[in-house]
Amino acid sequence: MGTSEHMSGQRDEVLTSHSAFYSAFERADYDEMLRIWADDDGVVCVHPGAEPIRGHRDVMRSWLALMANATYIQFFLTDVEAVVVGDVASVTCTENVLAAGADTPVGSFAGGTAAATNVFRCTDAGWRLWIHHASPVLSRRSSDEGGSR
Repeated sequence: MGTSEHMSGQRDEVLTSHSAFYSAFERADYDEMLRIWADDDGVVCVHPGAEPIRGHRDVMRSWLALMANATYIQFFLTDVEAVVVGDVASVTCTENVLAAGADTPVGSFAGGTAAATNVFRCTDAGWRLWIHHASPVLSRRSSDEGGSR
C-alpha cells in the first residue's frame, strides 16, 4: 500500500474512532467510552464552558456524571475535518446538540452548538482519544469576513 493509501486508511480509522466517541455518549455507554479514551494520565477534556480536566480517572468521572444527568442527547456533526500526522490525529467539527435532562418538560429539548477539537493517538490498541475540547459557539463569522485576504 502506498503512502497516500496508508494515510487515507489511517484517516478512516480515526474518523471511525471519532464517530464511536459521539455514539458512546449518545447511548450513555460508559464501557465503550472507557475503550475510546487513551488509558494514561496525559488525557485532557474540556467540556463546553468548563475548565480543563486532566488525568484518566477524573476525565472518565466527568463522562460518567454527564451520562447520568443527560436523559437524552443527540449530536449532528458538521464541518468534520481530520488530519493524521504520524501517530497523532486531530479532528475538528461543529457539534450541533439536542439534549434533555431529568427536569426538562416532556417533548422539550435544549439545543446548542459547540466547536470541538478531538486529538487521537495511535496506540497498540488502535486510535485512542487523548484530548477533547468543546467550546460553545456564541457567534458566527459572517460570509463577508470569510477567508479571502
